[in-house]
Amino acid sequence: MRNRGGIPFVKASACGNDFLLIAAVEKPGDFELVEISRRLCHRHNGVGADGVEWMSPHASADVEIRLINADGSEAEISGNGTRCVAAYVCETQGKEKITIQTGAGLKRCSLTGRKESEYEFEVDMGGADAGPELALTVAGGEVRGMPVSIGNPHFVMFVNEFADGWQAQAAKIQGTAEFREHGVNVELVAVESKHNVRVRFFERGVGETLSSGTGSCASAVAAITAGRAVSPVRVHAPGGVQTVRQEGNQVFLRGTARLVCRGEFFPS
Repeated sequence: MRNRGGIPFVKASACGNDFLLIAAVEKPGDFELVEISRRLCHRHNGVGADGVEWMSPHASADVEIRLINADGSEAEISGNGTRCVAAYVCETQGKEKITIQTGAGLKRCSLTGRKESEYEFEVDMGGADAGPELALTVAGGEVRGMPVSIGNPHFVMFVNEFADGWQAQAAKIQGTAEFREHGVNVELVAVESKHNVRVRFFERGVGETLSSGTGSCASAVAAITAGRAVSPVRVHAPGGVQTVRQEGNQVFLRGTARLVCRGEFFPS
């Protein structure tokens, strides 16, 4: 994993959702992986990121990735992180059709555009499972939302506006008995039109993020399932816009990823 005492990395961002991409030259143990990921992601004493995508060779894919969040917890997949890795593979290997093995299965990424260090991909995210509306009791009252799985768990709430303090409410939802064991990503969705929604994201292991790939998929799928939107859906977030289209149960995510910089982290 280390090279001359340091850890080489590439920093990438997908709509403001930032990741460190690291080639695991040697497989680190779980404890080391958690601790070094926390330190790397620290915004003041590290490089700063929402998570680390640890990359390693795979027999039947272009690359295998393991995602460790900023707090050291492991996640099955990040749609934005996967797209960042696809940009890295495209830049280093020149490939435009890229297969990535994630904790949520094999994902296929197709390059749809490029401008300097920014790449646009459409990713086949696989199937989505939207459940019936779920009522939760949290401090301050009852909240209702739709559980959605897109390879990782989400709870989508429809709102008219994003009220002050919504982050605290989202954190309380994550702490309910229903989600305590595996955690959950929380999305607040304001439907603007049949093809446009505004979203805020509160993710496991990170907190509020400027964007989320799987969160965008879950939000669009929930809106379509509830009859509030029609595919394709443009998901507007503070970090930018992503487009989600649904064909049957299959979900496709389109958006950009930008390679920001290269560097080396020196653990003390």
